[in-house]
Amino acid sequence: MPTRYRLLLSLTFFASLPAFSQLAPVLGQIDLPHRYYYREMYLPQLTTGPSSAAWLPDSQTLVFSMAGSLWEQKLGSEVAQQLTAGPGYDYQPDCSPDGRWVVFDSYNHDAIELWALNLENRQTYQLTRAGAVNVDPRFSPDGKHVAFVSTAYHGRFHIFTADFNGGALANVQRLTGETRGDVPRFYYSQFDHEISPAWSPDGTELLFVSNRGHIYGTGGFWRMKAEPGAEAHEIHYEETAWKARPEFSPDGKRIVYASYLGGQWHQLWLMPSQGGDVFPIFYGDFDNTNPRWSPDGSKIAFISNRGGNTSLWIQEVVGGVHTQLASKQRCFLGSRGVLTIRVLDSSGHPTPARIFLTGEDGRAYAPAEAWMQAADNFVRAERPFEEHYFHTAGKAEVSVPAGQITVEIMKGLEYAVERKQVQVPAGQRVSLSIRLKRLDIPADPDSRWASADLHVHMNYGGAYRNTPAHLLEQEEAEDLSLVENLIVNKEQRIPDIAYFSPKLDPVSTRDHFLFHGQEYHTSYWGHLGLLNLTRNYLLPGYATYGNTAAASLFPTNATVADLAHQQQGLVGYVHPFDFVPDPVKDPTLTHGEPQDVALELPVDVALGKVDYIEALGFSDHKATANVWYRLLNCGFHLPTGAGSDTMANYASLRGPVGLTRVYARIPSGTLDITAWLDSLKQGHTFATNGPLLGFTLGGKEIGDEVKLPAGENKVKFTAWMRSIVPVDHLEVVCNGEVVRALKLSGDRESANIEDAIPISHSGWCLLRAGSDNPEHPILDLYPYATTSPIYVSVAGSTPKAAEDAAYFIAWIGRLEEAVKANRDWNTEAEKTAVLRMLDEAREIYRKLQ
Repeated sequence: MPTRYRLLLSLTFFASLPAFSQLAPVLGQIDLPHRYYYREMYLPQLTTGPSSAAWLPDSQTLVFSMAGSLWEQKLGSEVAQQLTAGPGYDYQPDCSPDGRWVVFDSYNHDAIELWALNLENRQTYQLTRAGAVNVDPRFSPDGKHVAFVSTAYHGRFHIFTADFNGGALANVQRLTGETRGDVPRFYYSQFDHEISPAWSPDGTELLFVSNRGHIYGTGGFWRMKAEPGAEAHEIHYEETAWKARPEFSPDGKRIVYASYLGGQWHQLWLMPSQGGDVFPIFYGDFDNTNPRWSPDGSKIAFISNRGGNTSLWIQEVVGGVHTQLASKQRCFLGSRGVLTIRVLDSSGHPTPARIFLTGEDGRAYAPAEAWMQAADNFVRAERPFEEHYFHTAGKAEVSVPAGQITVEIMKGLEYAVERKQVQVPAGQRVSLSIRLKRLDIPADPDSRWASADLHVHMNYGGAYRNTPAHLLEQEEAEDLSLVENLIVNKEQRIPDIAYFSPKLDPVSTRDHFLFHGQEYHTSYWGHLGLLNLTRNYLLPGYATYGNTAAASLFPTNATVADLAHQQQGLVGYVHPFDFVPDPVKDPTLTHGEPQDVALELPVDVALGKVDYIEALGFSDHKATANVWYRLLNCGFHLPTGAGSDTMANYASLRGPVGLTRVYARIPSGTLDITAWLDSLKQGHTFATNGPLLGFTLGGKEIGDEVKLPAGENKVKFTAWMRSIVPVDHLEVVCNGEVVRALKLSGDRESANIEDAIPISHSGWCLLRAGSDNPEHPILDLYPYATTSPIYVSVAGSTPKAAEDAAYFIAWIGRLEEAVKANRDWNTEAEKTAVLRMLDEAREIYRKLQ
């Protein structure tokens, strides 16, 4: 194993790190919005296959990152030699022109620092140590300088250069300035960024990608002198999304880069080095990215996900022959063993599951063919890195470092989590069989609960290429009955548009269904989930996108909901709130600027347009509950759904398919989609990321109505809870107030309650469970579950909702201000129609006062 010497260079950087015991983002020192996009699409990720590569000077040998280490392999060989093995995860190598050095970045200790590997003595040297994120290192053509991207200045991506000599950096300089753009942006910072530097062959200029002057995407292609403060000029613009990574040809005449121009997937493209017309050099419904030109100019190495996982390929520049460089034999630096894991169901048969596998070094391991996936938050007090996991069909064989290996296995929320530690001796094979135990869940002979994730994106620009067959494997491993792949745009492209169909996907089985629905994007009104569309995908699929032909605030979500209902579809509001809107103070309700919150929700609920709400989604569940409860107080019937918003082809994501899910009560027997969707619409549901719930009130089930006489009634209820992790609270909530805190078992993982509560007013009651802090292995903010309401009618009276109605009247007033101030209408008739819609909803709330 190579020795790591620490020759350190401090970049000016100050970061506010999270409290050690709290759940906090990976690499939280980056000051950019929507971290899940740049982290997956730009920052290096742990994959079992290759993720980036660089050529040695002979144009016959590649150094590449794979499974968090650097490797070396010759063309035509199937043997890969490991060059680094921790303690962090090593990525993005670049080779010096003399072939003596490899500069790379390494993720460890909450930062990504630059390192150098001496290929002659195999020693490594740390180049930076300031707690920033430093990526994309590139040697200059003379080997005397390194260009790289760093967040050392204000936490945003800028290009730096430094002198390189003998495994150390000196004279570090920031080349690009800090400019605040004057264009509105949604997925990107108001401050311009500069990423993906590449040296011109003569070493005098840098080529890079920047969004200067652009609203969407990561920007166009720019050139500048490799000098601080030099003027840059844009040579080509098209929409990019973090992965363009341009590189000059050795002759300096061409630039190769990755682009999805006119399509849904990245392919390799060429342009003249001074800009001009571009064309692709390969085609296919998969991604080819991270191109690197060989020093002799005859070949391009790149990363492809054509087989699903990442792989390393070589393309001949003339002729276009593609050859995979497969590492069928891996020569490791340290002692290894092989661990075989068999996951069995209660009958002793192999069953799909999720596995967390960690070595003594704190690093994650997986089978060579598995998709490694990672959480995007973690608790520093519990582990040195975020959780990594993979799915198995029931058997997994993994090469691991000799020593103690920690194995955690889970299968959805109805089986207890199994944790084992096993010793794997050097050169030995060890087998481990684990039989999963189903929780003791109360059963009903006439009905059963079937779970679904109503909000998944099969492909969304991630490292992997997903397919319906693989998504079904993810569904099975997470023990779901139904997954809705909501097809949606990622800026200009719609990655899964070819899969849209009103029919059940053919890969579905008797017990596991896969459907392809739609998420409708509006940058102002909020996002909608559209399920069970029976005719067509709604186009253009988005609205209120500034500086485009879809800039108008019309169509509203109400209009979209009508179109979906005409197709017998169901309409839900997805990832509604990360905070509780304040109609009096909150400027997001005033200016009409893009906000990822459900601003039109109270309007559409009043107008009867909404079939469900993601009470659990990619949002703050307690903030969402605050608004949901107010709507219920107004007398509206609004069931809970749930969706994880999982980008299922990401290597780094919030959580797996089914992280948040909704259970619907259906008749016992074969899974039936009509019965399931009807149960969702009727509110016979509970949503959860961990605890399982059951609730009756006055003999009525979740989603039903209890009718009571006038006066105070003592109404009996039953409640049960089962959970794979401890929870802090189990509560009966009526009309937004906790009316009974229920006692939990000693381990806080179960409860069975029969009791009674006083009810004297019409309204609603539900059961909820949750915790105040995160709890592994639930990869969410905190464990949380809620039933849909049981509605209460006392002597036929209407609920008292003056305060809540006033809240929504003020909300609608702020929307009206934004509508009147907006200048992006296509016609005056659009504006008039939207104002009329707001007036209609406001009048409904006024009648509730």
